[in-house]
Amino acid sequence: MKIPAQSPNCNPYAERFVETIKYECLNHFVIFGERHLRHLIKEFVEHYMTERFHQGIGGQLIRKQVGPTNDDGADGKVACRSRLGGMLNYYYRDAA
Repeated sequence: MKIPAQSPNCNPYAERFVETIKYECLNHFVIFGERHLRHLIKEFVEHYMTERFHQGIGGQLIRKQVGPTNDDGADGKVACRSRLGGMLNYYYRDAA
């Protein structure tokens, strides 16, 4: 179903995502072309979907990582996965 032009209330989820990507990612970079912009967006979307915790769904991840994890808080080394030169960080505990 098409929505009217310039009516953000008709699609609040898309509008919120655009605002999020602008303020958390794109406003921190000088973009040098379409290829650079596409790289930034691709990295942010991957971070958003697999590494960023979302309050609206109870602090959960949208798409959980496949593989061994240590969610019970037991011993294990804390590791950091960085994207975009350290702009986006994801901290996790390695499985013991």
